[in-house]
Amino acid sequence: MALMVACIGAGLVSRAAAADDNPYGLIDAKVISVGTMSDDKPSTFTLADGTFTGFDVELFLNVAGRLGFKPEQVIFTGQEFSALMPSVANGRFDVAVASIGTTEARKKTVDFSDGYRVGYLTVLTADKTITDIPALKGKRVGVVQGTLQEIYATKNFTGADLVRFPDNNSAVVALNNGTIDAHFLDDEPAKDYAKRYSDLRPAISFPSFDAPAGFVVRKGNDAFRAALSTGLHAAMEDGTWKTLYQKWFPGAPMPDQYLPKN
Repeated sequence: MALMVACIGAGLVSRAAAADDNPYGLIDAKVISVGTMSDDKPSTFTLADGTFTGFDVELFLNVAGRLGFKPEQVIFTGQEFSALMPSVANGRFDVAVASIGTTEARKKTVDFSDGYRVGYLTVLTADKTITDIPALKGKRVGVVQGTLQEIYATKNFTGADLVRFPDNNSAVVALNNGTIDAHFLDDEPAKDYAKRYSDLRPAISFPSFDAPAGFVVRKGNDAFRAALSTGLHAAMEDGTWKTLYQKWFPGAPMPDQYLPKN
C-alpha cells in the first residue's frame, strides 16, 4: 500500500513538473508552431526569401514576446486556409494566425483568443457591369474555401455561381484568364491585387464587424488562449497594435476597442 501511494505521489509530481515546463500546452514547450497563409497581403505573406511578414505576423510575434518567446522560437508554416483550423484541432500547429474570423460554427472545433481586427470585404473584378451585389447574379464568383467570404457569399450572393479556390493567388489567376468573373476577398489584399493588375478594381466593399479576427488554438487549451488574449490587450493598451495597424493598413479606420484607453 505504501508503495502504491508512493507511485501515485511520484506520478502527480511528474505531471505537475510537466505542466510547469510547458504551461501553455504547446507541441514543443520551447517553440510556438504557427499555421498561417503566404498570400494574404498585408495580413500575412512571404517575402522573396520565404520569410513571413505582415500585420498578423508582426502582431503575433509581439504577443509571443510578451509570453517570453523570442522571434526564432516562433515557427511559421504556410497552408491553404481551409486546412488551418483542422491542423490546429488535430495538433499539427499550436495556433493559426491569418485574420481568422470568430464564428460560433468554428468555435465548435477550435477556440479563439479575443479579437484583434475587424475587416472589410471586397469583390474584385474587371467586369464594369458589376457595381453591386445584385449584379453578381449569373456571374462566376471566386471564394477561398473555408473563409468568411465563402460563408457570406453562400448566404447573400443569390444567383451567383460560386467557384472555390485554395488561396487568393489561384483565384486571381482564374480571374485574369477569364475563368471567373469576380473574386470575393478581404479589402486589403484586393487593393494590392488591383495595384498589380491594372484591369482589376475593387467594385463592391463593405465592413464585416460581426466576426472579429482572433488567434486560433486547440479546443480546451485555455492557458494558451488566455495568455494570448492578455498579450493582445497589452499590445493594444501600449499603442503597439495602433502602430502596426497604421503601418500595414494606412488610412484604414481603427475600431475604438483596439486603441489605448488612456
